Amino acid sequence: MRVSDILRIQDKALYTVAPDTPLSECVITMADQDIGSLVVMDRHILAGLLTFSEVIRVLARRQKELRQGPTPPVAELRVSHVMNPEPIVAQPDMDLHVLRSLMVSHHQSYIPVVARGLLQGVVSFHDVAKAVHEQQSFENRMLMSYIGDWPAPEHAIR
Repeated sequence: MRVSDILRIQDKALYTVAPDTPLSECVITMADQDIGSLVVMDRHILAGLLTFSEVIRVLARRQKELRQGPTPPVAELRVSHVMNPEPIVAQPDMDLHVLRSLMVSHHQSYIPVVARGLLQGVVSFHDVAKAVHEQQSFENRMLMSYIGDWPAPEHAIR
């Protein structure tokens, strides 16, 4: 299974923002749409990725500074202040197991998919888990269909 297989079956909605979008708007969009990431685009080019992890980190940093440190007030924060400017990207032909290993080793829950410099979509760890589960369920049904009622009940180990 390839990354492109996941992109084909997932919801086609892709939420993007510009680097100068207020962080507060992003939080509202992410909550309203029940999504965990926004792709940051600058003139149709991938500029970064904003996930709830970056939002939580900046809010925690602000709280630790007792709202008086060098971190700007939340109302002044822009996506460019918080986003991951160099997200790990996947290619559509990447094997699903390679993608899963990449996500685990880099602790990334969302990875943009790019082909020839163009954004194709975003794959989440949930998308990967769902695809693997569906693939294994299908294979299990095929194997069960193939073996039928083997072993016969009288020969089954109890």
